[in-house]
Amino acid sequence: MNFDPTSTKPNPPERSDSSSASSVDNSDIHQPIPIRPRLPNRKSSGTLIVPRDSSQVGPLEPDLEPDDVRAMSPRRTSEDIEVMGREAREELHKHARALQDSLLMIFNRIEAVKEEHDKLDNHNKFLQKYIGDLMSTSKITSTARGRK
Repeated sequence: MNFDPTSTKPNPPERSDSSSASSVDNSDIHQPIPIRPRLPNRKSSGTLIVPRDSSQVGPLEPDLEPDDVRAMSPRRTSEDIEVMGREAREELHKHARALQDSLLMIFNRIEAVKEEHDKLDNHNKFLQKYIGDLMSTSKITSTARGRK
């Protein structure tokens, strides 16, 4: 490449690794900020308040063709719903009965453990009294022997 000093093409700015860019012309670096186009004005959608007696209130039944997949979905009749409700109640009743039975078994087990505890506590008190009586009689006999 030949360097032509008479060339009309400006030299590209020199780049440096330093943070000061005093030799670089800032007008060449920054482009003008694009302006966002204005949105067109929208018309009001009107009020969303509908009178209670209006036919527009509530779910509307769609008019489905016989070939429409949504029309072919299985619908439950009131008898089906009643049978399902009865089965659910029976299942809940069985589950509640099983929980009551297990609670009764736990209560009976607690009562048996209480009785066993009371019996062992009474035996423990009896043994403590017996040992205390033996100790007191051994003290009496040991002091009586020491006097002789």
